[in-house]
Amino acid sequence: NYRLVASQLRQALGDEADALANAANFIAVLYNALDYVNWLGLYLARGDELVLGPFQGLAAVTRIAMGKGVCGVAAAARKTQRVPDVHAFPGHIACDIASRSEIVVPLIVGGELAAVLDVDSPSLDRFSADDQAGLERLCDRFASLVAAGNRAGGA
Repeated sequence: NYRLVASQLRQALGDEADALANAANFIAVLYNALDYVNWLGLYLARGDELVLGPFQGLAAVTRIAMGKGVCGVAAAARKTQRVPDVHAFPGHIACDIASRSEIVVPLIVGGELAAVLDVDSPSLDRFSADDQAGLERLCDRFASLVAAGNRAGGA
């Protein structure tokens, strides 16, 4: 399934070099490809906090401090956080109160944290190790595209 999503992303992003346009399409493709997801978006690294970027779902928290909530922990550690029950995660920050599980994947561009991909589900334990591996691969590909766009002057 993640191979199909990768193909859809290649088509949606095409030769576009603008990072914001690509981020918007990246999020739209993922949101529509994943089942049982109620919120999906990017939080962009801005100094010592994360700032809301393109997303699909209900209106969300605009700023998250590094190290706070699942997104802030993933950003600070630069390590994917897969949370089977968000209510058991100390300091969880809800984008949608219906969310029950979450996965957050850091996007590293040029060795620096650029953003985190945040995916929420209303189902408990929605995200498997296969989901984690698939999302990490897609985020790595997207980060490579952003880096290439930056070198081309498109970001």
